[in-house]
Amino acid sequence: MELIYKGKTKDVYALEDGNCLLKFKDDVTGEDGKFDPGANTVGLTIEGSGRAGLRLTKYFFEKINSLGIPTHYIDADLDNVTMTVKKATPFGHGIEVICRYRAVGSFLRRYGMYVEEGQPLDAFVEVTLKDDKRNDPPITEDALVMLDILTHDEYAVLKDLTQKISGIVKDELAKKGIELYDIKLEFGRVGEDKHIALIDEISGGNMRAYKDGVWIKPLELEELMR
Repeated sequence: MELIYKGKTKDVYALEDGNCLLKFKDDVTGEDGKFDPGANTVGLTIEGSGRAGLRLTKYFFEKINSLGIPTHYIDADLDNVTMTVKKATPFGHGIEVICRYRAVGSFLRRYGMYVEEGQPLDAFVEVTLKDDKRNDPPITEDALVMLDILTHDEYAVLKDLTQKISGIVKDELAKKGIELYDIKLEFGRVGEDKHIALIDEISGGNMRAYKDGVWIKPLELEELMR
């Protein structure tokens, strides 16, 4: 296998058949030793978090695939902590799409003059650029189009898929008495027709989830969802 990308929480390898292999690590994003799904640096290492993240990702991707929503997921190997996926082309140098159900994190830091912490939000969608040097800046639809990162039509698809997928995750968590506050998703263009599909992962490492008003750590979330 050829290593083609060394990421913060997983490494990406090219397979001979044209697909890719994702190797999950035990590193999670955060700052000053504290977990933060919105951070763009590795904050700490939690033993077992890679396998826990993959187990949840497998669960959610298979659920989403079964509903006919496009993803890059093919299969997962929990023993080797790897996931086989279709090759995807990023938008520009990569974008992240956040769906927010409550005002926390960077949303609260930016708009705290107008909202209170934990205030309900109506599946608010925002896009950020994957750019560590500039702290993953938020970007508007018009700017995405002007910079030739995507088209207005692609943005509409992106927003619709984000709200549908986030709604699925929210509903699945609710079955266990868990509330989803926000979730960070990634998308890319997949296949010869370059259709938009969900990529990367869906785990405790890229969402904020609470139970009885208390934040659930990524490893605990995976255990609660079993």
